[in-house]
Amino acid sequence: MSEAMLIGTSNRGYAQQAQEELRRLFSPAAVRFAWLAPGETFTFTVELEREEAVRRVLAAEPVFLRHMCPVDAQTSWNGTLEEAAAALKSAMEAYRPFVPTGSAIAVQARKPETETGLPSPSAIKSIIDPLLESQLSAVPVVRQADWILSVYMTGESLFTGLSRPAHNLSDWAGGAVRFRKEDGQVSRAKFKLLEAELAFGLDFGQYKHALDIGAAPGGWTSLLLERGLAVTAVDPAKLDASLVKHPKLTYLAKKADEVVFVSGQFDLLVCDMSWSHRQMTKLVRELMYALKPGGTAIITVKLMHKKAFQTIREVVDDFAGTMTLQQAKQLFHNRDELTLFLIRQ
Repeated sequence: MSEAMLIGTSNRGYAQQAQEELRRLFSPAAVRFAWLAPGETFTFTVELEREEAVRRVLAAEPVFLRHMCPVDAQTSWNGTLEEAAAALKSAMEAYRPFVPTGSAIAVQARKPETETGLPSPSAIKSIIDPLLESQLSAVPVVRQADWILSVYMTGESLFTGLSRPAHNLSDWAGGAVRFRKEDGQVSRAKFKLLEAELAFGLDFGQYKHALDIGAAPGGWTSLLLERGLAVTAVDPAKLDASLVKHPKLTYLAKKADEVVFVSGQFDLLVCDMSWSHRQMTKLVRELMYALKPGGTAIITVKLMHKKAFQTIREVVDDFAGTMTLQQAKQLFHNRDELTLFLIRQ
């Protein structure tokens, strides 16, 4: 029977939820797990051809599985660069028949944070890049790759796997999406909305008028203003002083249950509040009339301790009849929360 081994990564502390999603997808008897970095990274072995296993995950993308990559080879080693070089050269020889000349390949090397005695990812990349050129006639790149060569190091094993970027759920190493902090940035919460835009295939510049509920200090508002939207920000707390005089900003220093809008006034609604999920859904439902039919909502949901799947069910039930869930994902910049992409019915 054919088997496919892959490496899965979740946000720290949510690997068990990611594993449960895979059990439901493949059936408990058809998938086996082994820890690489407990609580975050693991191997999962499925009794299927790899192409079919990947197809099933992509067709029903899990909420908590942030990243996956295949394992073509698992090599025992003592953690030295010399052994890594030998294993990686062997991998190049195996890939030669499948990689067209001139292909752009990105190397993504990782290891558990606890493995301090292993080579750095940059050291592994410095070994692989020349091999890509000499063995595969490939072009080493960082982004915009045709292929991703994934390398995962533990104290006992070196895992390697080659895949198309779209088959990894994220084309960032381990799904860890990195944004550069800007001078004058209002808050790091902006990164959550930037990542949601990427993850859900959106372009916020295509919207016209956004409603930001619980906007202070204004991280999400600042991004939408940068994209050219007119933004109505609602929060009794103060917005950052750099935003308040923006010509496309309307700031309502009120609670969300104290404001009234024209029906269908907005085509985008965003909400990132540290409230319980039931409080959040009640508040958003009461303002849903202000979002036009077909309008988009991006909302973060705080997860109840050890009740992640119950939280999702309750939120979907609360929005039934008004909003259709397009995708739910725990993004890299989420912590004890996840982000929802919904469409107004």
